[in-house]
Amino acid sequence: MIESGIDLTIFFYNPNIHPREEYLIRKDENIRFARKQNIPFIDADYDRENWFARVKGLEWEPERGKRCTTCFDMRFERTALYAHEHDFKVITSSLGISRWKNMDQINESGMRAASRYPKMVYWTYNWRKMGGSQRMYELSKQEEFYQQEYCGCVYSLRDTNLWRVQHGRERIVKGAQFYHFGK
Repeated sequence: MIESGIDLTIFFYNPNIHPREEYLIRKDENIRFARKQNIPFIDADYDRENWFARVKGLEWEPERGKRCTTCFDMRFERTALYAHEHDFKVITSSLGISRWKNMDQINESGMRAASRYPKMVYWTYNWRKMGGSQRMYELSKQEEFYQQEYCGCVYSLRDTNLWRVQHGRERIVKGAQFYHFGK
């Protein structure tokens, strides 16, 4: 987006990220990058109690299931509300760059949220195309970003650790993995 000359603002609203230490690491990485690139950064509330209330009953849904849709809906609704209140006309998300995410699921949540406000558009750009995923890894190494090893929510952490243990791998150590060249 930066290289394309798009005027952007980062809106950080991720009440799904658990535990708080993981949330703060991810938020701080965003702030660091935003400052370096001179991008305005909006720090929204860590509204985790609301998130837990929204996903109640969906604790055992699989990744890409109803819990993820509920999570995306909650986050896009808050993003669209902020955009509406501050005269932003377009919202989007980089969530779809991850191969672990269902881009249609993300885009549908974004479009639902944007449709609540007249003249607001959700930009459904496919971030994976034209080398987008590769560019993400290059930037991550260049910036030595924190390497997120699970989606962010407590249930994703639980399920990822269960999978790892079943496959003879160590549990996730939060705050320990960072991208760098040669890796």
